[in-house]
Amino acid sequence: CPSCQSELKKIEDEAVLRCLNTYVCPEQQKGRIQHFVSKNCMDIDGLGAKLVEQLIGNHLIQNISDIFYLKIADLIKIERMGEKSVNNVIEAINKSKETNLWRFIHGLGIRNIGENASKILAQKFNTIEKLSNVTIDALININEVGDIMAESILQFFDDIKNQKIIKRCINAGLKFKDEKLQSNQLKGI
Repeated sequence: CPSCQSELKKIEDEAVLRCLNTYVCPEQQKGRIQHFVSKNCMDIDGLGAKLVEQLIGNHLIQNISDIFYLKIADLIKIERMGEKSVNNVIEAINKSKETNLWRFIHGLGIRNIGENASKILAQKFNTIEKLSNVTIDALININEVGDIMAESILQFFDDIKNQKIIKRCINAGLKFKDEKLQSNQLKGI
């Protein structure tokens, strides 16, 4: 890998070589975080590529969950970050803590799972807990989910590091609008 020097591997059924050093490779960290904060995922305004790079470079974030623990004191140290910019970023992060489940699923960057599949999974399972404990049979029984997608989902949620990252996000106050709507609908029954 040109970024972390680890050996590139060819994954079964894929034509490309990949760096599998997911949590340590700086380029993978940067890519995963940029994807997470993007408009199609968590839509955290002000956290652009340059700032993400600076936050990683200054060891303020290493994964997506670290974003929710950033403080004004952390951001004010970053070059070209004035008080107004810092406040705007913190406000955008706090605003993003109430989001749709599908946005979070998409933001996790599960291999072979795009925006449409994320919406289907959110609708089918309703909570991140149900999705993280899903069986292969439950996944394959969804029309739009095939074997490769199902395997990617299972591998992602089987990884203890991914489980910890998701738990940290939720512990930081992340709430899903879809779940809140469902529980409110059930209260009236």
